Amino acid sequence: MDRESWGDRLFGLINGFMLAVVLIVVLYPLWFVAMASISDPMAVLNGKVWLWPQGLTLVGYEKVFANKDILQGYGNTLLYTVLGTAINLVMTVLAAYPLSRRDLYGRNSVMAFLVFTMFFSGGMIPTYLLVKDLGMINTIWVMVIPNAVSVWNIIIMRTFFQQSLPHEIQEAAQIDGCSNIKILFKIVLPLSTPILAVMVLFYAVGHWNAFFNALVYLTERDKFPLQIILREILIQGQTAQMMDIGAQEGMAKKLMEAESIKYAVVIAANLPVLVLYPFLQRYFVKGIFIGSLKG
Repeated sequence: MDRESWGDRLFGLINGFMLAVVLIVVLYPLWFVAMASISDPMAVLNGKVWLWPQGLTLVGYEKVFANKDILQGYGNTLLYTVLGTAINLVMTVLAAYPLSRRDLYGRNSVMAFLVFTMFFSGGMIPTYLLVKDLGMINTIWVMVIPNAVSVWNIIIMRTFFQQSLPHEIQEAAQIDGCSNIKILFKIVLPLSTPILAVMVLFYAVGHWNAFFNALVYLTERDKFPLQIILREILIQGQTAQMMDIGAQEGMAKKLMEAESIKYAVVIAANLPVLVLYPFLQRYFVKGIFIGSLKG
């Protein structure tokens, strides 16, 4: 084997250093939030928490699991994520598979119409009126139906079907008497595990972090997702900080509790995604290269 040149070694060192810096920049905020969630709130407010917890306490997590609004919001977010991701996946597959077939007449026109919706929308007010006329205000469906499918994800999945699944396999199945439904469920989907995992990750993260639709369409508190509850906690903490709390011991105590709950809820809210990602990482990496040239 050829020995590395001085330039190659220097490039490797510089590249490794830059990647280490990026890793620290990305991971430190998460590490800080984790340490702050188990630290004394006063130490966090005074800026004493940097790398390790100060005044170890679990009061934030105790308040989180004792707060009915947070637990209900957590349950609502889980429901919206599971139901919404299932609907997204079904709709995306049913749109992408026909558009990937060479024998679909007018598929380019349909694709152009779908792409048109990526650049032009009806606007917030017409969308709200439509959702209201459909009777979805203050229902779980308003969190999953308006965003039932993503055109961008349809394009990604269609590209995978076209480039990663040989058309000859589908033709052979048709010759053997398979219908289009059988081809989809018996051949296409079993060979599409990487793209399905990528779609699950994309859609699930989107639903888990979504709060705008809930902010606009939901007014009943028992249907709020976790993100709306977290937003309220953050607003309450900021409001308390702007007030003169020197002579208000009760307000000061609430501020301390809000500070602990804030970081604890952030950890609890991100934990499912952090747990899910390692299992889908290899599929996610493969999905990034969908559409690339193959030698």
